[in-house]
Amino acid sequence: MNQIAAIDGQVGTEWWRGAVIYQIYPRSFQDSNGDGIGDLVGIIDRLEHVARLGADAIWISPFFPSPMKDFGYDVADYCDIDPVFGTLDEFDRLIARAEALGLRVLIDLVFNHTSDQHPWFRESRTSRDNPRSNWYVWADPRPDGTPPNNWLSIFGGSAWHWDSRRCQYYLHNFLASQPDLNFHEPAVQEALLEVARFWLDRGVAGFRLDTINFYAHDAELRDNPALAPERRNDTIAPSVNPYNHQEHLYSKNRPETLLFLNRLRALLDDYGAIALGEVGDAQHGLEILGEYTSGPDRVQMCYAFEFLAREVPTAERVAEVLNRLQDVAAEGWACWAFSNHDVARHVSRWHLNHAAMRAYVKLLLCLPGAVCLYQGEELGLPEAELPFEALRDPYGLEFWPEYPGRDGCRTPMVWDEHAPSGGFSTGLPWLPVPPGHLPLALSTQEADPGALLHHYRRVIALRHAHPALAIGSMTPARAQGPVLSFERAHGNELILCVFNLSDSPAALDLPAGLWLAIDAEPATGPFHPEGPFDLGPWQVCLLLRQEPAANPAG
Repeated sequence: MNQIAAIDGQVGTEWWRGAVIYQIYPRSFQDSNGDGIGDLVGIIDRLEHVARLGADAIWISPFFPSPMKDFGYDVADYCDIDPVFGTLDEFDRLIARAEALGLRVLIDLVFNHTSDQHPWFRESRTSRDNPRSNWYVWADPRPDGTPPNNWLSIFGGSAWHWDSRRCQYYLHNFLASQPDLNFHEPAVQEALLEVARFWLDRGVAGFRLDTINFYAHDAELRDNPALAPERRNDTIAPSVNPYNHQEHLYSKNRPETLLFLNRLRALLDDYGAIALGEVGDAQHGLEILGEYTSGPDRVQMCYAFEFLAREVPTAERVAEVLNRLQDVAAEGWACWAFSNHDVARHVSRWHLNHAAMRAYVKLLLCLPGAVCLYQGEELGLPEAELPFEALRDPYGLEFWPEYPGRDGCRTPMVWDEHAPSGGFSTGLPWLPVPPGHLPLALSTQEADPGALLHHYRRVIALRHAHPALAIGSMTPARAQGPVLSFERAHGNELILCVFNLSDSPAALDLPAGLWLAIDAEPATGPFHPEGPFDLGPWQVCLLLRQEPAANPAG
């Protein structure tokens, strides 16, 4: 039988297998000083909420010194804190508070590129023979003065920017103010490993690695081939972006990246730390995930964009993704997310009603691998609709109005419905707090036992209570109309997971045996299925086998 391999007895030092990781976008989590921007002290003040939710770790998006052209993903100093977020002493306090609450801390390392204000780039651009002249990707123009090849930037236009100091082009896969580092230069790799060591020495449990598959480029600078129209999709870049017209064979996904990951993994192992990679690719994301996470010399886990896409994850689609993962990444380890700081919130992206929201939470937390939750997801926050004058994201400003950018998922958290700015700040928030978010605030949901917040807590607790759901093996997923089903197993525990992903009743023939519904509210006793098992709209059943049987997934 084609199965995802079981992971047994590895919960302690390998806590990340099956972990629930809560992503914090620091600008929008909690402002402690009234300047309208979230900060490290604000995170400290709200960590208890994350612990009560049941998360195992937090992932904090970048807080390094930065000109904020891309809001922290343009790093000007890898080893300090931007004053808008706080100080290194406050970061040390955050680590200590998280540890006291049983939370591990992952931070976001942006190794593919720096800001053009980083001292490394400032030196590199001064001449063609300075000590850091080869630290970035520089190339001469073609004879007619045009860029050296056809590579495109995710943020629009050519991926090459002319620099009059060196009379050369430099590569930028994102903004022109985000020049790409040259991973073919050994000194660059050494410098980045020192950055990782700096933060590991301060107590972080590991890293989320931004754009992990962009690190190395083709040293020959060969042109990317065209991508057939039928293979284009807007998973990574909006459909209005010509970036989707290329097969990015040479500008990213290069084998040299693995050589650096081998070195990084050795360093991580010295500290007992882990790495979670972001795989940004619309055509080969699962294959790259498998390649980057298979074996002890790669990163521990990666996430691709299959469930961050606009496409609604129907039963057929989810089964397709899970079974394809087995085919191309059987030895790898996935991390799943429905929302993050780069995509429209999934409540709006998939047009979910309240019952659908609850069903998809259970699906997410029953998937094999780790799970990332994005701040506000547990409150059911929808995507904010902002007017053009409120936009701050360079991506949205470039492609407005066809693509509004990422500000709609980055608006501040709402903690108190009746406080100014939803309790986020006593000042003017950097992005407006949507009035429609206020009734969904944490304080309001705390007082309502039926609120989505409590559903998240219960489902996370259920995942932690059953090793089969957290770290177990999985049989191939099956789609029968709108009904998705698969089995998870660990040791003697076997759980059948059944999801009606539709707003209509459905039925499924269950395997014979004695089953107990472990997620029923209220609880029910064991039962023997007879004939088709009826499911209401958006109903989920997690059934624990109650009699000895051969483990079909182990």
